[in-house]
Amino acid sequence: MKIRTFYSPAKINIALNVVGKKNSLHKIESIVSFLNLYDLIKIREIKHKKHQVAFNGKFSKNIKKNNTITKLLSILDDRKLLRKKKFQIKITKNIPQKAGLGGGSINAASLLSFFIKKKFLKVSSEKIREICDLIGSDVVLGIYKSNLILNSKGKISALKNKKNFNIVLVKPKFGCSTKAIYSKVKKYSKAIFDKSKAGVFNLDKLKNFKNDLEPIALRKYSKLKQIKSHLENYTKSKFVRMTGSGSVIVGYYLTKKDSELAKKYINKKFRNYWCIVAKTI
Repeated sequence: MKIRTFYSPAKINIALNVVGKKNSLHKIESIVSFLNLYDLIKIREIKHKKHQVAFNGKFSKNIKKNNTITKLLSILDDRKLLRKKKFQIKITKNIPQKAGLGGGSINAASLLSFFIKKKFLKVSSEKIREICDLIGSDVVLGIYKSNLILNSKGKISALKNKKNFNIVLVKPKFGCSTKAIYSKVKKYSKAIFDKSKAGVFNLDKLKNFKNDLEPIALRKYSKLKQIKSHLENYTKSKFVRMTGSGSVIVGYYLTKKDSELAKKYINKKFRNYWCIVAKTI
């Protein structure tokens, strides 16, 4: 059977506000963008009783057997949406885990989008959202793969007018547990993205936004605080912010040259940390 190949991009939260809690889950609003940093997914239909899922690449270690891809396939099989078709799926992991980059979630969204695009299944928008939410709260963001605003009511709006950034991603040797970081949230922000989205990508506005999870992570991990301080004080960043629940710290730059100089500086200062330049798409 023919092998098909497609890409699954990393996502970043340019801003993230925790605005409440419902049924033990935290409610958030966020500005989301995607990067030219990708996991590679190869898939082919097979004559077999079960799906075959395998991970390889730099960040494939310790991925559990019960992961976002197997969860998606299980849901689709239980609902007989794949009409008993089985697939071999190989994913090359270039996006680190426990980083706030949504690697696993966007993998599932990308695979679901592939099945829909290639007409292996046909589902309504409501069913797509339902399937995504069964896998993880941020999976649905990967269906859009564009600059987005997720408001406090769960509505997603794609942004046509956007500002592209050259960025530097820095991750120390450890990752952050999403559950552990959220468990320390003690107060909630006021929702600000439910109304007008006009001018949200204005640089001055972006500078003034925040990530409510960042102070929690920085208090817990002094290394994250050091990374942020160095990016803010010794590079030409326009602003610096943690993405998601960490542990990646993101520096935002207007030129590729500035981002490359920042990477060079970080590589000298934090020699054993993962550090790359990328760009929003």
